[in-house]
Amino acid sequence: MTAAPQPTGPEPYTIHIPQEVLDDLRTRLRATRFAPDPGNESEIYGLPTAYLRPLVSYWADDFDWRAVEKELNTYTHHRVDIGGTPVHFLRERGKGPAPVPLLLLHGWPWTFWDWSKVIRPLADPAAYGGDPADAFDVVVASLPGYAFSTPLTNERENFVSMADRFHELMTGVLGHQKFAVGGADQGSLIGAQLGHKYADSLYGIQLYDEMPLNMFQGDRFWDVTAGYPTTDGLSPQMRQDVLKFHETYVSHVVTHMFDGQTLTHALQDSPAGMLAWLLKRWRTWSDQRADFDEVFPVDHILTNATLYWANQAIGSSIRTYRNMNLHPWTPAHDRTPPIEAPAGFTILLGEAHPPGTYTPEERAALVGRTGFYGDIRAVNVHETGGHFGPWENPGAWIHDLRSTFRELR
Repeated sequence: MTAAPQPTGPEPYTIHIPQEVLDDLRTRLRATRFAPDPGNESEIYGLPTAYLRPLVSYWADDFDWRAVEKELNTYTHHRVDIGGTPVHFLRERGKGPAPVPLLLLHGWPWTFWDWSKVIRPLADPAAYGGDPADAFDVVVASLPGYAFSTPLTNERENFVSMADRFHELMTGVLGHQKFAVGGADQGSLIGAQLGHKYADSLYGIQLYDEMPLNMFQGDRFWDVTAGYPTTDGLSPQMRQDVLKFHETYVSHVVTHMFDGQTLTHALQDSPAGMLAWLLKRWRTWSDQRADFDEVFPVDHILTNATLYWANQAIGSSIRTYRNMNLHPWTPAHDRTPPIEAPAGFTILLGEAHPPGTYTPEERAALVGRTGFYGDIRAVNVHETGGHFGPWENPGAWIHDLRSTFRELR
């Protein structure tokens, strides 16, 4: 493969949150009225006040956003209009004989910064002990309605429309004839849609799970288990696994689907409340076998929280859930399987789903079950890491992206 000419691209964008926004944030944090929370040491009622209080205090008085901003701006950022929607992305040009354009896509409640540990090793593998032939031209995007891809101007935005915008970003704005995709959570759905509608533009897709494009449709669109039984005919262990799955994932989906805007009124007004809602997911979706406070330093938590707060992104990020049902996926073609791009999977055993799988072999054996993916090239299962894989286990993602696209470039 010969190196393609590097397009010049859009003008750089400097991240800078106005001081008055930061001052207002601190005022609100210092005025927090904390909830009474008796008998919640086990977190049976949700995130404990005792855990939240010191984080709010640190956010108000000690967290140094300007230092974070300085670090963020060591990367080149851009912000462009695509079809009336603002799209922010970070770009790290590859250093190697023929870097492959790579689009990395996050989910909820992520931000683009959750990919930060993998960016430079992917762009400059030789500097991290790798082969320069594996270099990528890395583009990390903020999904519309998240971080600096705000304010959201299209109230119908979901993974289908986002796929169109990111295809335009990579082919129209940046001028690439072909590109690779890595995605997790909602980013996996966007990547799957790109692999369905725009397979000819892709080297392939690397996703964190096999997600069918018709998720969140039908009469039980709000039920992440699709009505999976919790008692009848199940072994005690399987029943416990299913109940744990419900406890981990159900509450936010149901709330986002049925009462997203109602919740937004509270979270938009209270940074402490917004932090609690996000933090509950970070704590319960990450690998429960790891030390959360070690894997997720407080400054990383508050960096993401500030990106949501300062950009008023919590409501627009939540709304994408109901939009998956209100504006459902429809096939772009009638060929089967519908996702034609070559696909690889990075699966981490610290993820709480699917219930009843405990070994790499059991988890890998489930890949292909949806019938949506027609060209599965690699299934890599890793022992450590949970829902926020590129942050929790960046080495797994670096390895798998290099390995999959080494064969496809």
